[in-house]
Amino acid sequence: MIYITGDCHRDFRRFNTRIFPEQKEMTKDDFVIICGDFGGVWSEGGEDSEERYLLKWLQEKPFTTLFVDGNHENFDRLYEEYPVKEWHGGNVHEIRPSVLHLMRGQVFELCGKTFFTFGGASSHDVSGGILDRSDPNYQEKKKKLDRGWKPYRINHLSWWQEELASEEEMEEGRKNLAVHDNCVDFIVTHCCASSVQDAIGEGLFQKDRETEYFEEILQTVQFRKWFFGHYHDNRNVSEKLLLLYEQIIRIVMK
Repeated sequence: MIYITGDCHRDFRRFNTRIFPEQKEMTKDDFVIICGDFGGVWSEGGEDSEERYLLKWLQEKPFTTLFVDGNHENFDRLYEEYPVKEWHGGNVHEIRPSVLHLMRGQVFELCGKTFFTFGGASSHDVSGGILDRSDPNYQEKKKKLDRGWKPYRINHLSWWQEELASEEEMEEGRKNLAVHDNCVDFIVTHCCASSVQDAIGEGLFQKDRETEYFEEILQTVQFRKWFFGHYHDNRNVSEKLLLLYEQIIRIVMK
């Protein structure tokens, strides 16, 4: 069995047995996939007590938790702190033995089906800018922004440039898709293709190199379903494109 859901932002209450009773029939060979903004690797300087508790709680669940990264992850730690392992045909970061980060541009085989995974997205809550703590005027700028209403983020504390994919990661995805003749069963990402973003956002969101990359994927890759998060809504955009937030749905494997 494979279930899938949207952004968690470190809030994993949807996975308790009252809200998600289906887990009672699951084992570690069954999976729950999170479409980015996992949030379980966030604290500065290493795992704090809350993070250790939450990761232990997920590890003790009967299923295996999988996630693509969103734009709200601590990439300093995600990329450096956890070992890279080959798993089910692709590369993962092992956060815990059954809590795994599905790395960008990989194709995994799960329950006999192929999944192309690619995390990342642009942060939209940065109209006040990105602050740098090494800036001599940092405190002054922060105080000014704190008195206003524009949201801002802080480099290497609440924002990382790695939120958007590198050209190397995008090329890795092209290469791995080519191995599968540009045909997979399912695609799991955080954001979506530019044209899809325009349709759901009505001009609110700006395209970037990652949404343009996904536009290329949309036009050149055959797939059954594409699941994504990021936009904080639950919506069937089309028969093949599903936007997820709090909802947990089962992926039909037939």
